[in-house]
Amino acid sequence: MSPETLLKEPSVQAEASLFSSEGFDSYVMTTYGRFAIALERGLGCRVWDTEGREYLDFVAGIATCTLGHAHPAMVAAVTQQIQTLHHVSNLYYIPVQGELAKWLVDHSCADRAFFCNSGAEANEAAIKLARKYAHEQLNISNPTIITAVASFHGRTLATITATGQPKYQKGFSPLVPGFHYVPYNDISAIELAIEQLDKDERQVAAIMLEALQGEGGVRPGDIAYFQRIREICDEKGILLILDEVQVGMGRSGKYWGYENLGIEPDIFTSAKGLGGGIPIGAMLCKSHCDVFEPGSHASTFGGNPFACAVALCVCQTLERENLLENVQQRGAQLKAGLNQLAAAYPNLIAEVRGWGLIVGLELQADIALTSADIVKSAIAAGVLLVPAGPKVLRFVPPLIVSAAEVDRALLAVEEALRSQAVH
Repeated sequence: MSPETLLKEPSVQAEASLFSSEGFDSYVMTTYGRFAIALERGLGCRVWDTEGREYLDFVAGIATCTLGHAHPAMVAAVTQQIQTLHHVSNLYYIPVQGELAKWLVDHSCADRAFFCNSGAEANEAAIKLARKYAHEQLNISNPTIITAVASFHGRTLATITATGQPKYQKGFSPLVPGFHYVPYNDISAIELAIEQLDKDERQVAAIMLEALQGEGGVRPGDIAYFQRIREICDEKGILLILDEVQVGMGRSGKYWGYENLGIEPDIFTSAKGLGGGIPIGAMLCKSHCDVFEPGSHASTFGGNPFACAVALCVCQTLERENLLENVQQRGAQLKAGLNQLAAAYPNLIAEVRGWGLIVGLELQADIALTSADIVKSAIAAGVLLVPAGPKVLRFVPPLIVSAAEVDRALLAVEEALRSQAVH
């Protein structure tokens, strides 16, 4: 049955009470601040709620639905694999896992891959690999990993500690030791931190950064900053880890965010867009730092046939349909439109920034208007957007987005800004 046919079929309607605080929230832990809509189906860059209302999806599961919703290639891959073999243990060779690893290695600077289920798990694997490398190859007994202020690396205990945002750490102490924070895009802070940590006998084993800070406000890395970090790591034997969970898999207009910086990491992580919405994560590394051996690390579900088949489909479709070109073109269109809005509303908009189809619009700090206000206005206009902090509006549509859909999103933002400007 085609996706178009599915959309015409009567949907199974859940009781309305399940979407009220007395219903849904009675059964599901309230760990999310949810907007008051309930989505039940999607096609391409569009989704529909339980009332039948259509929305243009510029959230894409927060930079996750690479090919949008119900893409025919993904539907075929899911159907074929679930009818063939969906899960076995990593005690055995899984051919499609090997195929996916080969594609990722062939399209990146990495030599090997480890598969898991999420970005947080991929970053955990990177942290463990860096620590093991530090002990065994660098003879460091108390290794430290430098991360950035305003970073985001996940929700496990180790990754919220790596995350340089206290709001995510509140209430979860004692945190995992072995991390040190520095301002992003500030090379002198890195140099001073390494010097001081060495004096304190907390030698630096790795520097872990996002090529572009997503949750930290859509802040791209400076080329000179990252190139100097690469030099420092080479000089001192420090591993460079890049968190590509949000910016990788073509979202920046290149396969990987680091390609925008003119450097190669020793280790990098991927998730979100890798599976196009099916949970899968990957930690990839160069051979010189692959110190894992049987028993060092593992994942029950990681790299199972089902997840790998879908991820391989996403990778091959990304390449076959030349979606990087679309990301570059639609990203340029989106930034140009947002810059026009910034020129029209200078009292409301401070800056537009980003790469490809991860773009942030920052509001002026001295106004009451927040990114959540714009999101709510856009929802009313039938467009889904997502904040990246209280003052940054994030645009992360599927990589298949069309020019007309970009124009529609820009119109929704313009309407929201115009309504605020007259107040």
